[in-house]
Amino acid sequence: MRNTIVKWVSRLRLALLGGALIVAGSSVAFNRLAEAKPDAKVSPVRLVVSETPLPRDGKISTSFAPVVKKVAPGVVKVFTTTKVKHVSQPFPPSMEDPFFRRFFGEDYNGDGRERHYRIPKQYGLGSGVIVTKDGYILTNNHVVDDADEIKVALTPDGREYTAKVIGKDPKTDIAVLKIEAQDLPFLTLANSDALEVGDVVLALGNPYGIGQTVTMGMISAMGRASPNLGLDYEDFIQTDAAINPGNSGGALVDAEGRLIGVNTAILSRSGGNQGIGFAVPINLARNVMESLINDGRVVRGFLGVSIQDVTPNLAKEFDLAEANGALVGDVTPKSPADKAGLQSGDVILEFNGKPVHDSRHLKLQVGQTAPGTEVPVKILRDGKRKTVEATLKELPQTDLSANARSQEPDAIDALQGVTVADLDGTARSQLKLPRDLQGALVTQVDDDSAAFEAGLRAGDVILEINRKPVQDADEAVKLSENIKDRHILLRIWSRGASRYLVVDESKAG
Repeated sequence: MRNTIVKWVSRLRLALLGGALIVAGSSVAFNRLAEAKPDAKVSPVRLVVSETPLPRDGKISTSFAPVVKKVAPGVVKVFTTTKVKHVSQPFPPSMEDPFFRRFFGEDYNGDGRERHYRIPKQYGLGSGVIVTKDGYILTNNHVVDDADEIKVALTPDGREYTAKVIGKDPKTDIAVLKIEAQDLPFLTLANSDALEVGDVVLALGNPYGIGQTVTMGMISAMGRASPNLGLDYEDFIQTDAAINPGNSGGALVDAEGRLIGVNTAILSRSGGNQGIGFAVPINLARNVMESLINDGRVVRGFLGVSIQDVTPNLAKEFDLAEANGALVGDVTPKSPADKAGLQSGDVILEFNGKPVHDSRHLKLQVGQTAPGTEVPVKILRDGKRKTVEATLKELPQTDLSANARSQEPDAIDALQGVTVADLDGTARSQLKLPRDLQGALVTQVDDDSAAFEAGLRAGDVILEINRKPVQDADEAVKLSENIKDRHILLRIWSRGASRYLVVDESKAG
């Protein structure tokens, strides 16, 4: 039995080889695009920012009462109301019999095919942070999303104001509100890039609606992400300061009372605090806020690359000492990356003078860079380091790549246990593949194969084997027959973009 991939010749001849993350406030679904209220009257934002570094002498104060007294008035309660909604639901065919329908009376519409439902008013509760004396407030998108009315209550006097939504950004879960008031207590912003693990922090908010509450902890980690939250841009501060439902949109401050983050979510099996809370760092929230206020939308930089993390196996294949950087799978034609000369297989090591740890950090760095900015991009190509210059454009508001997903079971292999076929019109149509895409379509992969373990799946298209282009199934089989190394580098097309996989045949079976 050959230890190579095989081609699917025809339908009659087939050859085969051997804890939950929850937001810390009201639960509301995320929208797709950043948006701003077009009719909201916007005044310039004047933030107060302090860049003074924290003293790190290892001493902890016996009381943070002076800090709390300074900060507490700037943290508010946010109340939301969603109006009564009327919805209808079609009856199943089995309910068309008059014997059943007569029991529903006024719930039917004119033709008797739908039943009407009334969803009562819904109320939400969260927190917010005043960041200017004229009433700009930071909170979470999930606190105010879909709300028909938003009220803000100040602490400690309880004054209430109706708030306008200036803008929302579901990609970071940040929203900006505005109340019509002057000389309000507000929080000074810090530089969240200067934070360190171990810094003491205080969390302020309105958990469970019981009233303003302060908890203390430290920064447990920086630059956290959670795929369960579903945000496009995640760079969370992790803290063990107690955060509970209702704290969403509240303040995370340093030992001097400066705002360093907006409390957003907790990792919990019980629904309550278990010592793992997340806050959006203020530098990211500030960038979103200023863009929403000044531009009416979030303006993000666009490079034009499809990227993935560098795994230890990929690091070996690309001659990297460590598994750092972002590996380029695809370059969008006529994009800034294309014009700068970036190519598939490049590893981006630095962007605009800052190290790139992984694909998520590169996405954050690009997104926070203004369109039109010319930035140096340090890459590794064919074992050699070089720097190219790229001038960023604005990120389009729609996804550029199709999310084509195969209906086949997840599987594929570069050598043992992989079956391939030529790309034809039917396959291109069903899988929504680009017309000019050339390669070998994976039709089946054994689930105990090394390729399956590497992440190759049926419906993927093999574009390269060990950096050699694959035009069709026959070429894929020929290339696989000549492989001598137990580690095979594949470039594949999967779910609307290309990426790299390392298949370790020594782990087969």
